[in-house]
Amino acid sequence: MTSVAAYMTPGPHTIGREQSLAAAKQLMHTTHVRHLPVLHGGQLVGVVSERDLDVVGALPGSRQLSVEDAMVPDVYTISEDAPLASVAADMARLKVGSAVVLKGNDVVGVFTAVDGLRALAELLRPQA
Repeated sequence: MTSVAAYMTPGPHTIGREQSLAAAKQLMHTTHVRHLPVLHGGQLVGVVSERDLDVVGALPGSRQLSVEDAMVPDVYTISEDAPLASVAADMARLKVGSAVVLKGNDVVGVFTAVDGLRALAELLRPQA
């Protein structure tokens, strides 16, 4: 059984909920990611995507908004040993683009739809 640990991005960048939308956008740009787990006091409180930032950032007065205003508080979380097939099925059913990987209460990875496609390509590759 293949787990998400084989395909997740380990040690993901995170951002505080009080940070500005501009700070989140800059972090995503410099680290080449599209999803950031959002923390408060070291605890996961949400996830923000590049798309969330674009939508909220287009609103009038968005310069005064924080990551908390753009984040999704209902985070789909999984463990490192979660079966890849189950996670992929759940993400499709829930229509989410990422899953935050937790070990206890600690964020240890992010598994995205792109990671899922990378796994699919690898698993479907003809064997030589």
